[in-house]
Amino acid sequence: MTIFFTGRGDRGKSEVDKKKIPKDSLILETLGELDELNSLIGLSKNYLPKKFFEKLTEIQNDLFIIQANIAWLMYPKFKKPELNKKKIENLEKKIKEIEKKIKPKGRFVIYGDEKNSAWFDYLRSIVRKVERSVVRFNRKFKIQPEILSYLNRLSSYFYALARFECYNKKVKEVEPWY
Repeated sequence: MTIFFTGRGDRGKSEVDKKKIPKDSLILETLGELDELNSLIGLSKNYLPKKFFEKLTEIQNDLFIIQANIAWLMYPKFKKPELNKKKIENLEKKIKEIEKKIKPKGRFVIYGDEKNSAWFDYLRSIVRKVERSVVRFNRKFKIQPEILSYLNRLSSYFYALARFECYNKKVKEVEPWY
């Protein structure tokens, strides 16, 4: 038996626990969006400074907990992992620390004035996309409320990191001039 492919998904369905699930089902779509985010974070770790590597790896692990929580619906015989509320509190703490240092103004900025900042802005936008997908998923299948809170804080954390990178490098971000 091969590990990298089975050949059984060629007709638009995935086999999960001997059940056929359409590849465009809400559950597989949501898991795919989370996988895309997790992969993008993995890519980002190779372009961002090493000081972010450990925290980004921790976030990837948190996303695996979220993915496992959602996938549990297909495998209910396994123990469902829970996302610890402490993870949300840790993100909030880090965001508040950044806010204290840079004293942000409530304004929009045009992204991309600094390389690291641009990576964090891109990560933030993908987290928002994933969050919308998980909200849709939650309407049909109730999930642990901490998952939605975590994704919301994660996008805020990446936004704060993007602004902090510009602040640290004394890059003046440009506001839209409408």
